[in-house]
Amino acid sequence: MIVRTKDALRLAGISVIAFCAVFVCTLFLNFNLDMVGVKSLVFSGEAMAFYDAQVLMGNVISSVSGGCLLMTSVVMLLFYIKHYIDAHKKELGILKALGYSNWKIAKGFWVFGLSILTGTASGFAGSYLLMPVFYDAMNGGGILPDITPHFHILLAVCLAILPSLFFGALAVLYGCYKMKCPPLDLIRERTEASKRRRRKRRRAPKESHFLGELRRSTVRSRPALVFFIAFSSFCYASMMQMSVSITKDELAGPMFTAIVFIIGVLLSFVTLLLAVTTVVNANAKSISLMKVFGYSYQECRGAVLNGYRTAAYLGFAVGTAYQYMLIKIMVGFFASTKKAVPETSFNFAGFAAVLVSFVLVYEAVIGFYAMKIRRISVKGIMLE
Repeated sequence: MIVRTKDALRLAGISVIAFCAVFVCTLFLNFNLDMVGVKSLVFSGEAMAFYDAQVLMGNVISSVSGGCLLMTSVVMLLFYIKHYIDAHKKELGILKALGYSNWKIAKGFWVFGLSILTGTASGFAGSYLLMPVFYDAMNGGGILPDITPHFHILLAVCLAILPSLFFGALAVLYGCYKMKCPPLDLIRERTEASKRRRRKRRRAPKESHFLGELRRSTVRSRPALVFFIAFSSFCYASMMQMSVSITKDELAGPMFTAIVFIIGVLLSFVTLLLAVTTVVNANAKSISLMKVFGYSYQECRGAVLNGYRTAAYLGFAVGTAYQYMLIKIMVGFFASTKKAVPETSFNFAGFAAVLVSFVLVYEAVIGFYAMKIRRISVKGIMLE
């Protein structure tokens, strides 16, 4: 199986998500494991309460963030395998016609697991570069005895090696499942078209405006892209507002705030850019035909890109609620200690600032990709 540079760049999004998940989980779980070594040196009730709160907070943040990013990585991996198969149907159909079995073809999909290994390995290694500073910040100004970072081989296996093996096996199994169709259907690229024709027969005929129907069908045809765009908005809203809120309420130091901010920007931008790129490339033929029939640039842009705006703002709303609930949980952990914990309330000023920045960033990204719509020509599509 040949994976070109363009295909590898699409997989960069999975590597970034894996990097962020392992980076955060390694910091907190390694700190929890190293705290076990100093537990016998903690004597005061205040220090023990702080110790228990730190362990609980680390476990919750690792499970919530790691679980959320794991689910997103699975969805993104399955989407890009399907996208790869759709883009190479003719080649894969010819291989099947020559006698290659589904399993023999799908075995080559193990290379998609390398994107996970790249992300997990770099995230695990990167966390150790930041770990001394992170330990000092998490120690609460010396409440606990000095904690020295140690390397835990079990953590490396569970966070770096096992996920890559799992995703490699998942890629092979899913590729084998998607290859279960006749070679002629792959060569003629008619599998999806036949499904759409069957759906149309079930529906009662009704009048519909062409541009509105095209916008709805663009969104319905790739539900995974709706998820990615909503997820990018979710990350932007939750991480940005959390970084503002925890700084305002003095719930965390500047280093923890910087980690939340950088991860939020990285996840949201990478996911959004990859999703919108796929939307524009997948609808290049439709855009070129619309231009031939006289539709304006604004009509082409609205039919292809505007249908995802609802998902983006819905993801922002969910991210806002998520970050507020997570902060309340963090405050509850520290409320058991004698350390003064400020009262938390919804940060309306931070919400307004992040919302304005999100609208500007999202519309700027959509405007940038709308310029690509201007450059799509019928000649280029026909030559391709």
